[in-house]
Amino acid sequence: MAENRDEIDERIAAWGDDLAGVDLGVEGIVERIHLIHKRIRRMLDDTLAEFGLNVGEWAVLGSLVRAGSPYRRSPSHLAKSCGLTSGAMTNRLDRLEAEEFIRRLPDPDDRRGVIVELTPEGRQIWGRSIGAQAAKEAFVASGLNKHEQGQLNALLRRMVHSSEQAATLE
Repeated sequence: MAENRDEIDERIAAWGDDLAGVDLGVEGIVERIHLIHKRIRRMLDDTLAEFGLNVGEWAVLGSLVRAGSPYRRSPSHLAKSCGLTSGAMTNRLDRLEAEEFIRRLPDPDDRRGVIVELTPEGRQIWGRSIGAQAAKEAFVASGLNKHEQGQLNALLRRMVHSSEQAATLE
């Protein structure tokens, strides 16, 4: 039994001869990954709005959670992990501090510096938001059974590795 066609099949068919010489199988893979990414990102934006966060603030909280107890990082480490300038990170930290999701502490190793610490409130809001988003993502993945999800993860992992290799060639 043939799979049901999706909007990507329709889009590729509409391109017709304009894609002569292009591997349509590869285009289908890339277009589907892009579409799913856009949908999940929209879901994430909606989830975070429910918690009064944006993606950037959520990334900072996540970086602090990944640091492990006592959930501290330097502002420069946070900026680097989020791909931000120090000025942009300062603005983000100001907002998170105003919401009492983080606090700035004196750096014991540098009296001019500070360390950013996740507060219990920050850890709670991050945990609640990640739980809400995980439920939405589970719904997206529910189109596959557990075995198929494992297969897809393995295939996507291989694609991630090959894309990393391609990036080193640039």
